[in-house]
Amino acid sequence: MQVNQINNINFTGKEKKKLSERQIKAGVAATTVLTTGAALAHIAKRQGFSLSPSAIRKTPVKDWAVFRLFDKNNPEKNLIELEEKEILELAAASVAGGLAGGLAFDDKKYNKSKIRESVNQLLGNVAVPVACVGAVSRLYKAHKPAILSVIPQIKENGKVSAMFNKVLKGIPFSIATIASLGIGIVAGNRVSNLLNEKVFHKKVDREIKGTDFAPHVDDLGMAVSLMAEKSKGASFITRIVPAFLCVPGYEVGTHRD
Repeated sequence: MQVNQINNINFTGKEKKKLSERQIKAGVAATTVLTTGAALAHIAKRQGFSLSPSAIRKTPVKDWAVFRLFDKNNPEKNLIELEEKEILELAAASVAGGLAGGLAFDDKKYNKSKIRESVNQLLGNVAVPVACVGAVSRLYKAHKPAILSVIPQIKENGKVSAMFNKVLKGIPFSIATIASLGIGIVAGNRVSNLLNEKVFHKKVDREIKGTDFAPHVDDLGMAVSLMAEKSKGASFITRIVPAFLCVPGYEVGTHRD
């Protein structure tokens, strides 16, 4: 009897709230992944990958668009390229999915804050940093031969010296990437605060949060695509960008003032 009574105990108000919170987060995560995945499929189709179910079944999993990495033995193999246009498409899809999930599953009283956060995420956390990284990346690429020509090199007499020279040549790329990311993150945060004050008439000093850095993996992926030599490591970074771009959508859908 006691066992049955325990099994049939109703959730308390607090327990119901916790359960509801989990459902909201799960729903937002699902809609965000769905729309981001749809955008990725659209990009893959545009870049020459087949979305035909029969073609996908016949293709080894490692050669699917979302998993294919650069192979130096087959450098002509098509790879998904993520530049400004593709990053913005993925981010917009993520934010749209997160917002849709938040509006559908969460309390309606938080709708305005979610809409405001969607603008902050898309412009402040994605568009502004992407613009900064894209501009610096293209500037670096245009002057790459001249930049690398002034990098000192040691005489190569083995693998160690060759690796050392490679590291030296990678310094300008690292500096350009870190500088553009730093400028983009700070500028994006300023834009978010300006939007809150001038557009939404809400005085909020939106501080940079840990989750704000997740979307910037896309900037790293874009910088690698534009500036670095093709390699398995570079293509791996590009492949994980869509997963990190799900974070802005999730943040929008679960946001509450």
